Amino acid sequence: MGFILYDLFFKARSQGHTYGIETRPELVQSSRELAARLGFTRMSFLNLSVAQSTHAEQLPAQIDVVTALHACDTATDDAIAFGLAKQATYMVLAPCCQAEVARVLSQHKALSLARTPLAELWRHPLHTRELGSQLTNVLRCLYLEARGYQVTVTELVGWEHSLKNELIIARHTGQPKHSAAERLRAILAEFGLSSLLSSRFQL
Repeated sequence: MGFILYDLFFKARSQGHTYGIETRPELVQSSRELAARLGFTRMSFLNLSVAQSTHAEQLPAQIDVVTALHACDTATDDAIAFGLAKQATYMVLAPCCQAEVARVLSQHKALSLARTPLAELWRHPLHTRELGSQLTNVLRCLYLEARGYQVTVTELVGWEHSLKNELIIARHTGQPKHSAAERLRAILAEFGLSSLLSSRFQL
């Protein structure tokens, strides 16, 4: 994706820089080699996790656009935290493989079934996984709204394995929605997910 963006927006311009973050060193090296072959001189690839890159000296203090394609499980949350720390104007996120919330729902399933009939929504393992994924992205959208972003959610299409992936597009407006923060807290409490509030969502 970084190469496509560079080719479309930066190749013909004298300004702008694209940074790629990747934990696999072989991909970092091959990306550097490809950028050199293409003459894409304003591309840098860093062998870091997203969490590490938030404080990395190799990156500027502000990043205009943050993209995360198929950022598995909590890597999408790391990308959101990175975007917030770097005061990103736009974030374009395609989450996948969300498992964290499903694990928490599974831990308290018996108690939830006794407490509310709504727990039938995640009684079966397949539904636990699907509801966990849905809840995860809903919470992410509310969090972004609470932090001053306007959020649009659509489908990511065009790749063979992406037909059912959500695409979250967030534009910074500087106008936090307090109602979004309240609803986020309410959903976390309703589904027994409040332990995630302090570690994942900094309100």
